Amino acid sequence: MACPVSHTAAELNPAVLPLDWLLGTWESDEPGEGCFPTINPFRYIETLYFSHVGQPVINFMFNAFHAESKKPLHRECGFIRVQPGTNRVAFIIAQNSGLVEVEEGELTGQQLNLQTHSLARISFAKEPHVQQISRVFQLRPDGRLEQTVSMATDNQPLMQHLHITYRRSS
Repeated sequence: MACPVSHTAAELNPAVLPLDWLLGTWESDEPGEGCFPTINPFRYIETLYFSHVGQPVINFMFNAFHAESKKPLHRECGFIRVQPGTNRVAFIIAQNSGLVEVEEGELTGQQLNLQTHSLARISFAKEPHVQQISRVFQLRPDGRLEQTVSMATDNQPLMQHLHITYRRSS
C-alpha cells in the first residue's frame, strides 16, 4: 500500500510554512546519476510529490525509474516535520527496499541538509546494509530543485550515491 498523497484546499499549517517552496510535483529535467562502488553506474528519472492536508507535516512520495529501461527503481514515502520555533527538520521515510529511516537536519533558507538519525530494515534486507544516509535538497536560483544523496554501507564509507535536478510540474 502506498503512502497517500492528497492535494486538498486545506490551509498550510504555519509549522511547515518554511518548507512551502517544496510543495507540488517535481520531475527530473534530465536523468539523474547514481553510482556506488558495489554497483554499476546508472541513470534514472524521478518524480517527487510534496503535499499537505493542513497538519503540521508535509507528506511526500518519490518514484524513480531507470532512465533507459523505464523499470521501477526506488520508492520512498513519508512525512516531513519541523521542530516548532527552530530550523530543525525531520524526514520520516519508508523505502520499498525494506529500509525505514529518520533523517534529521537543518533548513537554511531554501536548502535542507539531512543526515540519518535512526534506521531499521526488514530482517531479510539485501546486503551490504545501508548504515548512513545524508541528503541535501536545494532550490536553485533558476527555480530547479537539486537533490544529492550520499550513503554508507557495512563495507563502504559515506560517499555520493545519487544526484539529480527537478523542475516543478505543478
